[in-house]
Amino acid sequence: MTRILAVANQKGGVGKTTSTVNLAAALAETGYHVLVVDLDPQGNASTALGIDHHSGVPGTYEVLTDDARLADIVVNCPDHPRLWVAPATLDLAGAEIELVSLVARETRLAKAISEHLSSHRSQHAVDLDFIFIDCPPSLGLLTINAFVAAREVLLPIQCEYYALEGVSQLLRTMELVKAHLNPELVIGPVLLTMYDGRTRLSTQVADEVRTHFTDQVLPTVIPRSVRLSEAPSFGQTILTYDAYSAGAIAYRSAATELAGPRG
Repeated sequence: MTRILAVANQKGGVGKTTSTVNLAAALAETGYHVLVVDLDPQGNASTALGIDHHSGVPGTYEVLTDDARLADIVVNCPDHPRLWVAPATLDLAGAEIELVSLVARETRLAKAISEHLSSHRSQHAVDLDFIFIDCPPSLGLLTINAFVAAREVLLPIQCEYYALEGVSQLLRTMELVKAHLNPELVIGPVLLTMYDGRTRLSTQVADEVRTHFTDQVLPTVIPRSVRLSEAPSFGQTILTYDAYSAGAIAYRSAATELAGPRG
């Protein structure tokens, strides 16, 4: 079964998009078939994966407003042949308002993904193994669409002050979606990001998150890294930008933990 993960944290700057693209690339590098759905109007996941997303390029906005199917907009990532991307353009910024008046506004992405799974199988003779939905840093209709479409929420948490700030609201939103729209939704992997082993604060925050989420926290922590920050400006993931950097090694390790043993 395809694992569908919404990567979400309403707090910005926690490594959400960085984690989405690098985990996806690491899994694709290992042989999995992976789709990244960019649901953030800033389009940072599209940028990092080297995908054109200027105004006028069809993207997830057109999918949500019924003007296109996912199969019409999905493109192959130039650096990773088993990785596909549904890009986001700035048009998506207006989708929050437009969706309010549309029928079945919360389930549009779920419907599009369900249809695309069959389309991908027909075209490539193989199922998608993973779908990552990169959510905007808010809990509006775009994120709710992601929660309805997903089976798990992957939660990146940075090892800094106020790390758990806002997480309780996200969990409440998840519970509402679970109660009314998607009973299968669960908290999936929790990923510790921006870890600095030289500071006591990072260690304390990591311990606090592990206490709060127990078994869901992946053993690998993602270090704070200049190379990780630089890679998107070159339209690359850390795996192709600096394959042997600490960030690349950490994301490969976290991807292996996320995937679990191959069955």
